[in-house]
Amino acid sequence: MSAKTIRDGLQQGIYKVINPFVRLLIKAGLTPNMVTMIGLLLNIGVAVIFVFGAEESKRGDLSYVGWAGALVLFAGLFDMLDGQVARIGNMSSRFGAMFDSVLDRYSELIMFLGICYYLVSHHYFLSSLFAFIALIGSMMVSYTRARAEGLGIELKSGLMQRPERVVLVGVSALACGIAGHYIGGDYKLYLPGVPFHVFETMSIFTIPITVMAVMTNITAIGRLRDAKKALDEKDRVVAKEKAALKHHTPVVAGVLMMVFMLAGMSTHARMPYKPAAAAIEAQDTFPVPRNVENLMFYIQRTPNTNTICYMLNLTPAGVLDEDEPIKTFWLRYATEGGVRKDLNFIQRKFAYGVKVKKLGKDNYEVRSVAYQKRPLYLRKATDSRYYMFASINGKQSVLNRIFIRIDPGGTFWSPNVIYIELKGHVAATGEPVTERIKV
Repeated sequence: MSAKTIRDGLQQGIYKVINPFVRLLIKAGLTPNMVTMIGLLLNIGVAVIFVFGAEESKRGDLSYVGWAGALVLFAGLFDMLDGQVARIGNMSSRFGAMFDSVLDRYSELIMFLGICYYLVSHHYFLSSLFAFIALIGSMMVSYTRARAEGLGIELKSGLMQRPERVVLVGVSALACGIAGHYIGGDYKLYLPGVPFHVFETMSIFTIPITVMAVMTNITAIGRLRDAKKALDEKDRVVAKEKAALKHHTPVVAGVLMMVFMLAGMSTHARMPYKPAAAAIEAQDTFPVPRNVENLMFYIQRTPNTNTICYMLNLTPAGVLDEDEPIKTFWLRYATEGGVRKDLNFIQRKFAYGVKVKKLGKDNYEVRSVAYQKRPLYLRKATDSRYYMFASINGKQSVLNRIFIRIDPGGTFWSPNVIYIELKGHVAATGEPVTERIKV
């Protein structure tokens, strides 16, 4: 069993214990940001205890260390509570995540300020140096992850993440205070032939701090190494895709098709299209995506049957992922027998990807990355299910499919798009509705 599996299992067990308290906080009207702020204030209290202990107590009095450790653990509880309040109370937001991250850094800096002040004041100079190194490592563990995520790389590897650091500091400080009460704060252990003591009561606190100083920096360097591997691989993929873009026309054509499709949806470009009655429509021969749960709509276009699907993105708990509510992928009918494939970087960023903006509870604006002037809307209906809404033939409709007909005769930069067909059903009546737009 991996360390990550054990860590996740312990976290889920803790959540089961604290969730009733979380619901109580929600009923009391506390928001995630308020809970985060309480955690910061408690960590300021930790620093105050350390500073007060440095000024008021003697070297052998470790009671202040114990009380500070207890408060560290209590403050750490609020690090878990704010996230659960956001999830259970459906109050998650991008700013909330940033607010939590920033205040966590302030909390840790302030806590270490108190620790370093106490150690220097009581002449634990070497230990204070290791505490400062632990502070540097703690900040770099968090920074390397944040910087990597800003570059699209997820980094959660290594020991000494924030929960482990909080527990280590809190438990060791609390144990040091308790030991000082029972065996005395001036207890020292000597070994025969060694002219100095090899252990003292304060070591119960300072040895874990030293371990943290080493492990946090090892974790930060390890994350930097992992990020380099991931980013180098990403750079190779992008370089390969850019090279393919110069020689492989379907990718560029896909971008252009999406632009023409959405540009043609504007009202000034609409013209009726009447196909020959006896003709077999191209879209009638295309496969319909099957066994795709929560499919919102899909796009098909000639000259092949490969299909782009837009699916509702749910978390393992069955809740909509508010940061990325729509997941986009290929069904490769023409080339790989319907195998599901992720969009590559260029397709995702310039052709078939979407940008989503939350407008309110269960209400999102969805815009194509290729053409952002005409939005779609992802909304939860009265049946508690999400649908993608669009205006089709001037009626508020649920969009099911977009088909693009491209005939030979165009050029690389200007494909011969004959029409774009929007298909769905009227939201109010369920009546099938189709609109063709001649480009």
